[in-house]
Amino acid sequence: MRRGHRRHRAVAAVAAAVALAIGLAGCAIPEHVTVELPPQVDRALPDETVQQLQAAVEHAMAAAGASGAVVGVWAPWSGSWVTGLGTQSPTDSAEVTAEMRFRAARITRPMVCDVLYDVAAAGTVSLDDSVSDYVPGFPDLSDVTLRQLCDGTSGIGSYGGTLTPLWLTNPTRRWDPRELASYGVGQSQEVQPGTAYVSSDAGYVLLGLALERATDNSLSNLIEEHVTDPLGLEATMLPAASNTAVAEDAPVLRGHHSLPGEGGELNCTEPLDITELSPSVGYADAGVVSDIDDLGRYVQALATGALDPEGLDRFDDPKPVYNGAPTWYTADGGAVLAGPLVGQFGSVPGYAVSAWSDSNSGLTVAVVLNNSVTGGNIAAYLAWELAAIASKAAPASGESLPEAGLPWTAQQQHDTVAKLAVCPLPSAEPQQ
Repeated sequence: MRRGHRRHRAVAAVAAAVALAIGLAGCAIPEHVTVELPPQVDRALPDETVQQLQAAVEHAMAAAGASGAVVGVWAPWSGSWVTGLGTQSPTDSAEVTAEMRFRAARITRPMVCDVLYDVAAAGTVSLDDSVSDYVPGFPDLSDVTLRQLCDGTSGIGSYGGTLTPLWLTNPTRRWDPRELASYGVGQSQEVQPGTAYVSSDAGYVLLGLALERATDNSLSNLIEEHVTDPLGLEATMLPAASNTAVAEDAPVLRGHHSLPGEGGELNCTEPLDITELSPSVGYADAGVVSDIDDLGRYVQALATGALDPEGLDRFDDPKPVYNGAPTWYTADGGAVLAGPLVGQFGSVPGYAVSAWSDSNSGLTVAVVLNNSVTGGNIAAYLAWELAAIASKAAPASGESLPEAGLPWTAQQQHDTVAKLAVCPLPSAEPQQ
């Protein structure tokens, strides 16, 4: 099914007030975006559904060694469930709350693409410009375009696997984006640009550098102007590279990464607290900070194309996420498409994050686990499990249950989470 990608702007009602505001501010008023989805029923999800959702989250927390999680589930026809679960760490009994902020990992990727599309629509760059036009020093990338960096089809490799041990031992070190990119470029895949999807953190770093050079503006400002301000995402930002705090004057979910203990087994009870990590390790790939409500609203905008310039078909050439992937599992436009859901998932030291939305039903799921040792996969499978559970939530009075069309069941995703467990799961019920 082809998804619509038309930008909808809220227009001021009183022209005189607009003129006055422009005169006072001396600049254009930021546009505000309306996300068009079925209206959300203003009530909690049914108790039975919430019990199933909570059990799924707690199961995934155990599998990933996470002491805490923040989760949001919005089923417009039935209700919503937004909450924090668990504690800040295995040794800190402070409860996790829904208002806590965290590093949003690869949710940064589609935001950077949002900036690219707007800048291209303004004529500042072309989607088919070479990255070498804006980021000198990488001569082997002359055939790689800005569009391919956004789509993940550049063939450029990744730096995360190589540098994660260094981040864990020296989390506050500030990394230059060019240095990060060089590690990824040095591990480029044997893939012709534009032919296949290869997840590349270095590719998004190069895209961020190109956008800064083309606009003579910081990526932090660009994301604010083109993404967070139009959507009213007050808890979302790309911090300065020198700032190691997740958030200023806001509650923060502590982030952890389990390390091997004595005998080489993973120490699940005393994970490394990696909350004070330099955002420079993520930059344009995984540097954004957010909260669960903003995350949900953002993926709704992503799925509906609310931020896309008029005429853009963002997901017109999706590629399989990996060779042999199911036909319903593809990537394009900085996002991942899983059946009817559009979103993104991944990890950054401290956090595993996953967020998805269905542009037709409005079903939206976002979750963060506060341990990154398993990467982002468990968070993705958990979110899909939650989506399958919520898709069957009983409708409120006057509402009807939409067709979910998910190509998986909750049990399938639950079993996959169990197979990926790196920490002990709760004991199974004794066999009869």
